[in-house]
Amino acid sequence: MRGRDPGEEHRAATPLELLFDLTFVVAVSQAAAQLHHALAEGHVGDGLVGYVAVFFAIWWAWMNFTWFASAYDTDDVPYRLLTLLQMAGVLVLAAGVPDAFQDGDFSVVVVGYVLMRLAMIAQWLRAAAEHPGGRAAALRYAAGIAVVQVGWIARLWAPGVWAPVTFVVLVVAELAVPAWAESLGRRTTWHPGHIAERYGLFTIIVLGEVILASLAAVQSALTDHGLSATVVLIVLGGLLLVFALWWIYFAGNEAELTSLRTALVWGYSHYVVFAALAALGAGLEVALDAVEHHAHLTEQSAGLSVAVPVVVVLLVLGALHRITGTGTVGHGLLVVAGALAVLGLGFSPPLFGLGGAVLGMGLAVAATLAATIVALRHDAPKES
Repeated sequence: MRGRDPGEEHRAATPLELLFDLTFVVAVSQAAAQLHHALAEGHVGDGLVGYVAVFFAIWWAWMNFTWFASAYDTDDVPYRLLTLLQMAGVLVLAAGVPDAFQDGDFSVVVVGYVLMRLAMIAQWLRAAAEHPGGRAAALRYAAGIAVVQVGWIARLWAPGVWAPVTFVVLVVAELAVPAWAESLGRRTTWHPGHIAERYGLFTIIVLGEVILASLAAVQSALTDHGLSATVVLIVLGGLLLVFALWWIYFAGNEAELTSLRTALVWGYSHYVVFAALAALGAGLEVALDAVEHHAHLTEQSAGLSVAVPVVVVLLVLGALHRITGTGTVGHGLLVVAGALAVLGLGFSPPLFGLGGAVLGMGLAVAATLAATIVALRHDAPKES
């Protein structure tokens, strides 16, 4: 297991990485489904807390494997078997998601998470043994991950009043491990282009989950009450939101992950991007539930369940595009204006109806995209 060349040409995601992503999206769909149920029942606070916690476990395990694979993917038998162990771990985690949301019991989630992290410890120890140049960092990764897992297991017996505090402390510890491991001055040899592609592919998979969740809600609405104008407007608005957000994400040049700081900001910020995109699917389901009077919340609350994730994605993507120099967002105020328009529409169902509000959000994001493209072309240097 030697460090991969960070300048390797034509580096692309492997079939194993794509299969790995598909198992993780199962856990994402479970988290989004439970968020949908919590929002529909009016349990907004509890639902968001559970969602944030569960999604962190999913995202962090995915991210750690992704960056490790970018640096050390050998695709041999031991590597594949340890990857299989991580895939099994995320399925165990996914099985525990309903209990985590409904009863606050994170036991199964922690078992699945720790199982994935043990596989990563084994991968890092192998890298330390077989790659002398990266041994110091690899040992730090293995040691740091191991210590934090002891904390997660011990947390299962912590008094309930300490649960929020211990969760935050352990999350900070998890996030600190890469910065500590990479602080020795010799950066792990991950491939910038490969990393950008992996994040892009997972974004597409999450967007696909949004479409699938919305389709399930539409089928339920058609079965119960047939097609209505409001359902059509929500579907059109939701599809427009997904397409416009996809376009904004992939517009411009590849992200320039040339420094550790930029790479960490890019990688860590995607927790918010992925979580908000998956939450958009839950929000669209809630909106369709509200139309059919299956949700215990107002149409305005249903509108905000769609608007808030979109606003978060817009603002974070706008910041990331500027930080990583993709050249996509030349005028940040356009993104801010679009986000404010979407947020305002979230409050507008009493005026325009829920269907009109969701369609308006889709049009607002599409208009933001169009205005940004026009502004960038206007500012581009003219060829002589």
